[in-house]
Amino acid sequence: MRNALGDFLRARRRSTSVDELGLPDGGDLRRTPGLRRDEVALLAGVSLDYYTRLEQGKQCRPSEQVLDALAQVFHLDREATEHLHHLARARPGDRGIDGEDTQVDPYVLRLMNEWDHGLANVLNRRTDVLARNWLSAALAEGFTHTDNFMRMLFLSPQARTYWPEWEQEACSMVAHLRAVMGADHDDPSLLQLVEEVSAGSEDFRRMWARHDVRFRRHDVVRLRHRLVGEVTLRIEMFSVDSAPGQRLCTLQAAPGSPSEEALAKVSAMRPREPAFR
Repeated sequence: MRNALGDFLRARRRSTSVDELGLPDGGDLRRTPGLRRDEVALLAGVSLDYYTRLEQGKQCRPSEQVLDALAQVFHLDREATEHLHHLARARPGDRGIDGEDTQVDPYVLRLMNEWDHGLANVLNRRTDVLARNWLSAALAEGFTHTDNFMRMLFLSPQARTYWPEWEQEACSMVAHLRAVMGADHDDPSLLQLVEEVSAGSEDFRRMWARHDVRFRRHDVVRLRHRLVGEVTLRIEMFSVDSAPGQRLCTLQAAPGSPSEEALAKVSAMRPREPAFR
């Protein structure tokens, strides 16, 4: 069992500066970035020994008050605070429930097939692309690693051209993967994905080590298509309640915008095809 709580606390401690908290730096040269353990303990109102044991995974079941105090020290937002509480309450063997997460309901596929004005994809917790509609496939034509969104982002040579704001997009998706993983850090399939992408991308290793947590529910993203140029799309993500772990990801252009006109041109370039993996 990995020390997920300790990993998270260390990452947040190292990414929080004394300047953010108004602490004196004492004029000393810090060997590592961020806060020292004794500074976190002081600000959270716990002993240094207690906080050290938390990071080392030797202190079980910290109180709600301690967790909230740590969240305040690290300036965590609501989602990251909930994630912290989840990590502290996780039991060995906890698992997210994906169910039949490789099978997409025929009615969901039908909905995607009838969506002729925007992109639609079904993802599971690992960001495997279980299905995509014809317009999504058209915009990603020529890509490698299209079976998984994280592989596509970090391992495809085309990624930085396809996403003009690649760094922002990559950070958002890494934080989303952290959020959907929750405390389930022993799932072999998730670990395999993280290890594979880590081995192939230094950028992924850097972003993953920050332990940022944020569900991606809605956002704005820019894509660059080789024939029609850049398009600006709004992302909306919906949980598929009939298949826990699956999310329907949709991307639409603003009505009457140049991006909507560009999508219409892409639509006219190829015949409509059914949603597929």
